[in-house]
Amino acid sequence: MRSLENVPPGAHLLAAVSGGADSVVLLHRLRFELGAAVTAAHFDHAMRPGSGADAAWVKGLCAAWGVPLVGGRAERPPRSEGEAREARYAFLEEARARAGAAWIATAHHADDQAETVLFRVLRGTGVAGLAGIAPVDEARRLVRPLLSLRRAELRRYARRHRLRWREDPSNALADPARNRIRLELLPRIERTLAPGAAAALARLAELAREDEAAWERVMAAEIAALAREEEGALVLVRERLSGYDSAVAARLLRGLLRRLGVVPDRDGTRSALRFIRSAPSGRVLELPGGVRVATEFGEARLARAGAPPLPDAPLAIGGERGSGTFRIGGRERRAAWRPAGEAGGDGGCAATFAVAADDFPLLLRGRLPGDRVRTPAGTRTLKRLFNDRRVPRGDRARVAVLADARGRVLWVPGLARGAPPPAPGEPGLTLEIADA
Repeated sequence: MRSLENVPPGAHLLAAVSGGADSVVLLHRLRFELGAAVTAAHFDHAMRPGSGADAAWVKGLCAAWGVPLVGGRAERPPRSEGEAREARYAFLEEARARAGAAWIATAHHADDQAETVLFRVLRGTGVAGLAGIAPVDEARRLVRPLLSLRRAELRRYARRHRLRWREDPSNALADPARNRIRLELLPRIERTLAPGAAAALARLAELAREDEAAWERVMAAEIAALAREEEGALVLVRERLSGYDSAVAARLLRGLLRRLGVVPDRDGTRSALRFIRSAPSGRVLELPGGVRVATEFGEARLARAGAPPLPDAPLAIGGERGSGTFRIGGRERRAAWRPAGEAGGDGGCAATFAVAADDFPLLLRGRLPGDRVRTPAGTRTLKRLFNDRRVPRGDRARVAVLADARGRVLWVPGLARGAPPPAPGEPGLTLEIADA
């Protein structure tokens, strides 16, 4: 029998033990063949009569083998196989933390892999779905040491070592769908159409997994070149995305959306891709899962729809020297000011203006309806200025405006200066703005 795979050397493992043959073999091999630091975990789903007896049997087995056990029982019976699986993995994660284990080990084997792949094929999966069950799941700290072994191999091992186990009577029922595949469909395919189909399906999963891993390496570099992170959002160049073949562009977009916690289906991906490629600037698409896609001239911004930003907190400048913080459109910044010509400053966006006593107090604030600023090309409304400078709509609420006591716009940092610098000998003020 081949050696255990995917077990990190020296790691403390939490072995999921149902009491069935596969999990008993897993625990035996970890405890007596590998000599690993192992703790067992048993979860009673309370879905059938006799499940409590299984839990007691596993407790006795662990005591006989000198293996610590963490047990758990569902507060109420799960209503479906999916709900049962979620409850089981939630328990295993909690048990892993309680036991101080580094990894969770489950007894999935090659026949489980074949059944999973066939089930996904029948549901119309893509290449990623063909990869089936992963041998190692880094995110959930899961390993599946028996994944390359057939069910028959595990049973031979159990008989050779005179192991005993508990049979789950629900495994013999031709329901749900996975049991029907295990008990009827796959055996019939092997008898009448393709002997060795289960092994072939397991090999298909390995090939698909290798293919997906190669794509992930390529996509990681392309995604890094395609998009940038900006205040919790992902911003991509629309024209660059449109330059890819549609299938590649869709894969890139899915990779970006996964970073925001969303995994769209094929139709959702195509819809988002069409929107990014062709929607006019200023449009917004709401995706399932709480992600907004906004077009902003030549870019598209992908962001989770979060809580509304905190209200603006303008900053009044009432003297010739000082500093403070302000908040515009949820963005915190700091400002420092001093007389023109005086040394100082720590970087950021800076400008020097001619100011008189009756210009004070100055105010750093967000834009207001009717705001206008003088530019070399004439006076412009801020709306027109933003359009001329191609400021994305999503950024406009965060643009700061410096106004004097009469409301005259003196400066729009990074975009326009409405007041001239001081003439020689004329009083002036230097203002610097940087992120807080």
